[in-house]
Amino acid sequence: MADTVKINFAELPPALEGLVVLLAAEGSEEGGVSFAPSVEALVAPSGDLLGRAALADRFEGKSGKTLDIIAPAGLDASRLIIVGVGKPSALKPLDWLKLGGSIMGKLPASAKEVSVVLALPDSDVTPASAAEMALGMRLRAYSFDRYKTKAKSEDITPKPKVTLYIEDAAGAKRAFKKREGIGEGVMIARNLVNEPANVLTPTEFAKRAGDLSKLGVEVEVLSEKEMKKLGMGALLGVGQGSEQDSHVVIMRWNGGKAGTAPVAFVGKGVVFDTGGISIKQAAGMEDMKGDMAGAACVVGLMHALASRKAKVNVIGAIGLVENMPDGNAQRPGDIVTSMSGQTIEIINTDAEGRLVLGDVLWYTKERFKPQFMVDLATLTGAILVALGTENAGLFSNDDTLAGHLFQSGLDTGEKVWRLPLAPEYDKLIDSKFADMKNTGGRFGGSITAAQFIKRFVGDVPWAHLDIAGTGMSSPASEFNRSWGSGWGVRLLDHMVAQYYES
Repeated sequence: MADTVKINFAELPPALEGLVVLLAAEGSEEGGVSFAPSVEALVAPSGDLLGRAALADRFEGKSGKTLDIIAPAGLDASRLIIVGVGKPSALKPLDWLKLGGSIMGKLPASAKEVSVVLALPDSDVTPASAAEMALGMRLRAYSFDRYKTKAKSEDITPKPKVTLYIEDAAGAKRAFKKREGIGEGVMIARNLVNEPANVLTPTEFAKRAGDLSKLGVEVEVLSEKEMKKLGMGALLGVGQGSEQDSHVVIMRWNGGKAGTAPVAFVGKGVVFDTGGISIKQAAGMEDMKGDMAGAACVVGLMHALASRKAKVNVIGAIGLVENMPDGNAQRPGDIVTSMSGQTIEIINTDAEGRLVLGDVLWYTKERFKPQFMVDLATLTGAILVALGTENAGLFSNDDTLAGHLFQSGLDTGEKVWRLPLAPEYDKLIDSKFADMKNTGGRFGGSITAAQFIKRFVGDVPWAHLDIAGTGMSSPASEFNRSWGSGWGVRLLDHMVAQYYES
């Protein structure tokens, strides 16, 4: 993507120049630090500079710790940043991703060119590890500042030219090529979540999703007229108080064998949520521009899969609406008819995301007959109470699918935690006047929301991810400092790659 850190790969250099990053491991003896022989050869003209500096600063090569040496004597390098990795044998792909982000975070804003020497004692740095590090650097370098006319110095994110020196530079370059699209997908999702709602209307969102056609993704946009004909009364009811038209966008990637059932991902895309007639409190309402993080993830995921030409057939479906409280808005007490034919009593117009998902999931199920469906939505504040911001809530009618999501969460760091579904909870959303009501009250709010959505998936294996705590305003990590996190793109790309590609 434009305006991001440029990354190159090269074989180990004969000498060090400019700003250089070196890796250090914990030594075999307690309190010691260890460097690769190639690193020791590079710094040989300085004598025992590294050893003396490490001893003086009590630097032991532990993971995440750094040692900064300005103008090292005897070297042409202007600065050395030594980064600890702990025990090299214990490093996993996620650790390399975090390491890349940590290194980028240590670079000064003035950095123009940076050399990173990927060499460790008694352990080869593989091309895959180098590629993960590069991805971490690129994700950490992301910033959303397009509306700032004057940037404060502390807000400037360095975007230097970075060269990663590794023995198998050609292999690392090939490995990174496969990950570039994943990084771009995450950043696309972040951009969408960070955009203000006066810019990212449902129509503009649909237009940006249409850019996927450049990668070979087939994109179809349903108008309100078409949705009315299909009977999508639940989704259309949410958007009827807005001057902005609602849309459903269908994205198709045909990378698998012809005739093979696709996998499907469905995203909630409420571009702004006032709560409607059941209006939210003013404090913090500006965050509701991010109530489309589920749809943003689906678009970013489709970009990632198409970029690396994933060998699988995929459907991405997003419902795009704006929930506003004008004279035509939906009221508490209204009864709407969903595309499935099931009727819904509106108890609270702020429980709108499940209405959008209900119609889009039913449409996806009926039209495409997918192997499974996974939906993502910033759905409930209750999930924040239950899980905080470190895990997304996982609900599923299929143990295998849930297991794949859970393991992929551990592998990528985008963790999920499964919560229950049961008939006892289902009773809480039964209505006196319709087939169901759109909220079951305060207790078990995330569960009753999932029970509601489950009524629109039939027998298809399905998982619901409540990402209200992870999709926006989530804790900063080594490779993310953005309000809009792009959460879910790496998780789902990994799951597809591990379990569903041919």
